[in-house]
Amino acid sequence: MRPIIRQLDDSAINRIAAGEVVERPASAVKELVENAIDAGARRITVEIADGGKTLIRVIDDGCGMTGAELPLALSRHATSKIDGSDLLDIHSFGFRGEALPSLGAVGRLTIQSRAAGEEGAEVSVSGGEMTAVKPCALNGGTVVMLRDLFYATPARLKFMRTDRAEMQAISEVIKRLAMAEPSVGFTLRDVSEGRDRVTFRADPCSGDLFDALRGRLSQVMGAEFTENALSIDAEREGFRLTGLAALPTYSRGSSVAQHLFVNGRPVQDRMLHGALRGAYADFLSRERHPAVALFVDCDPHKVDMNVHPAKSEVRFREPGVVRGLIVSALRHALAEAGHRASSTVAGATLGAMRPEPSGPPRVYQMDRPSQGALASSWRAQAPQPMPERPLGERPAPEPAGFAEFSQDYSGRVDVVETPETDAAQPVEALPLGAARGQVHENYIIAQTGDGVVIVDQHAAHERLVYEKLKRQMAERGVAAQALLIPEIVEFSADDLSRLLGIADELSRMGLTIEAFGGTAVAVRETPAILGEVNAKALLTDILDELSDYGSSQLVQEKIEAILSRVACHGSIRSGRRMRAEEMNALLREMEATPHSGQCNHGRPTYVELKLADIERLFGRT
Repeated sequence: MRPIIRQLDDSAINRIAAGEVVERPASAVKELVENAIDAGARRITVEIADGGKTLIRVIDDGCGMTGAELPLALSRHATSKIDGSDLLDIHSFGFRGEALPSLGAVGRLTIQSRAAGEEGAEVSVSGGEMTAVKPCALNGGTVVMLRDLFYATPARLKFMRTDRAEMQAISEVIKRLAMAEPSVGFTLRDVSEGRDRVTFRADPCSGDLFDALRGRLSQVMGAEFTENALSIDAEREGFRLTGLAALPTYSRGSSVAQHLFVNGRPVQDRMLHGALRGAYADFLSRERHPAVALFVDCDPHKVDMNVHPAKSEVRFREPGVVRGLIVSALRHALAEAGHRASSTVAGATLGAMRPEPSGPPRVYQMDRPSQGALASSWRAQAPQPMPERPLGERPAPEPAGFAEFSQDYSGRVDVVETPETDAAQPVEALPLGAARGQVHENYIIAQTGDGVVIVDQHAAHERLVYEKLKRQMAERGVAAQALLIPEIVEFSADDLSRLLGIADELSRMGLTIEAFGGTAVAVRETPAILGEVNAKALLTDILDELSDYGSSQLVQEKIEAILSRVACHGSIRSGRRMRAEEMNALLREMEATPHSGQCNHGRPTYVELKLADIERLFGRT
């Protein structure tokens, strides 16, 4: 029989929409907390039971709603955020008017609210069925309580994860929103099984842009991140980039510490993540990921927020400008950091030096020595007998104590004389100090004004040579090798269009391609430094990167990888004994070269230990 077209009822429409807006308890928390922020709340409390499956309660001190507005707030596509005349002019988190009716369609939703000068009111909706508005006692603001999420759609409950996993997802949502709004206080409580445990708390931060942001990021991402992060503030063609980006030596094994915001909204955008990867590509291996909190601000008409109901994806009108801004701003900040390395390197070094505790804590009290031990000590410290000398000869200097131990038990270290330039300049004025010795023919020991620096001579020199090779390549350009017979490669029409769109960029890197009729491209030149190249495989990999990140740095990364290998083979080898002037020259060049704080793979090239920390190791403080 011919299918009949019918209009679905409101309950079915709301349950269908809920499948897009409310994927899991964390999605419900996100929508409710964003509504509280849009209402001007200064403090928001979220209470969760059983990972949000049985209870989600959001309490705020915002502007509230009147009793007459509550039924309208539960209607689909009813909102106070926009008037519908311009869907691009969005200045709030919410604007679609879908969250509350969707939550009411799949759970038991109760809203209590009170606007200034009005009486408190309450309304409930369960499975899409709304009750009448009734009065309630409330000081101000709004309390939204959601019970039994997905009870109206039991099939969705089968996709829920464990309570612990859902609570972790909720915590991540709260933390991202807390980073976006430093002036708002957030509290997350776990009230499962009658307990009341605060799992996350962030008090409101005051001050200017960077002070408030740095304070909030210390609460959310930890003080170590802010201590090892660089301030970012750059602008280009109407786009502004602010935030904090960590040093390469403060990296993570996954991308969990990458937080990106567009006009204050947390987003997950492949183009932005691709730009971030490109900015750090020269400092980290593919297995390591940078830690950042970056905010892109622009005119709302330059970005489309209405891409997905969850509002986690955006589309920029000028994605190339945004990508270039992120890459250039991060690389400029990393270059200005010079030879700086993260403080966590020194912390890990000191942690490795601490002895493992064994047995009860030792009481540092001088034991009473025996008479035999005292006699041996006195003999060891007694001056040596004066040798007989001819009449008229000057007496020899008196030997120091422990003279008989000086040959067999001494751990003498040869003193390294510093160059005259270092002697004329105080050690305190040199960031990496003056070389005092070399151990195991690989590590340079330098003394600073307030500590000690240990330098990996091979890793440090490898980075210096690599930066020099890159400068030479930038000045002279990438040498291209013309192919005697151009290689013809067939692609689909879409892939051909994407490749030809970046042909000029590839040409600057020594890879010249041009259309060859139909859906084929002709590869006429390849970078000479790469040697023999499989053009089809290279172009396919470039297309994969374009699909994943919206841009491709593959050719540049391959060239830089070869330069890195050349630098590795041309640098000072481990096991080579260096002279004092060579060691000091290496330290001075490190101070003058950007990015010298990490090797080509993101590992630190030196460790700095403060004298106070070293003294604590020996119990001197």
